[in-house]
Amino acid sequence: QVQLVESGGGWVQPGGSLRLSCAASGSGFNVYNMGWYRPAPGKERELVGVISRDGNTNIADSVKGRFTISRDNAKKTVYLQMNSLKPEDTAVCYCNVDVEDARGRLNYWGQGTQVTVSS
Repeated sequence: QVQLVESGGGWVQPGGSLRLSCAASGSGFNVYNMGWYRPAPGKERELVGVISRDGNTNIADSVKGRFTISRDNAKKTVYLQMNSLKPEDTAVCYCNVDVEDARGRLNYWGQGTQVTVSS
């Protein structure tokens, strides 16, 4: 079984920074895309950023230039560095990963970590 352990959420003032981490625990699987999502109007969740196993990234226009996504394949961990945070960034952020094991490909969601930006 694959478990996602999220950390790094919390409260910061506008302009502050947070770094979210999501580690896929377990063994016997390969991790492919890893990303972060958050709720958006009209959608259950929207993509904030995603990174492939070879390091290719895609960042939402709304956070481009402020957020950076990265990963450590050895640790099976994805990071989201969030700088210059704005109140509108307040949301529960969810980690999502694509994995492959002997049974095939599977997708997993984390439980979410709260990001609150306020003065």
